[in-house]
Amino acid sequence: MAVIHDRTRLRSVHPFHAFFVAGMVPLFLGALLCDWTYSGSAHIQWSNFASWLIVGAMVLCGIALVFAIVDLVRVRGRDGRTLLQLLVVAATFVLGFINALVHGQDAWAIMPEAPWLSLLVFLLACVAAWLAFSGRRVGGVE
Repeated sequence: MAVIHDRTRLRSVHPFHAFFVAGMVPLFLGALLCDWTYSGSAHIQWSNFASWLIVGAMVLCGIALVFAIVDLVRVRGRDGRTLLQLLVVAATFVLGFINALVHGQDAWAIMPEAPWLSLLVFLLACVAAWLAFSGRRVGGVE
């Protein structure tokens, strides 16, 4: 029976890295939904919810950024996907930080840029998660 080994196997994502990348996506989504709800209802508590969700997402995003840097050093720059994922996670962190600063203002002062920033950060987090999980397969045909 023929055995085929794939010499260009891609590594699997580390479980902790996967946890932090996947964990920031629903938190940024929750912040986006809270901003959207606040824009329609003007209840200040929705702005507070969004602020707390952004703080939690930023903690996870910061740890995911550290894992992305370690992953890039471990690969030593041979994989363009790893560098792209690092850049997307870094952009998510920077824009998420700006979003957190915007949400630190008075509740009415965050409109209309808060929902747009939350949408942009959520989309970047989705792209970061997609880059982290796509193409990460281990093994060949045996």
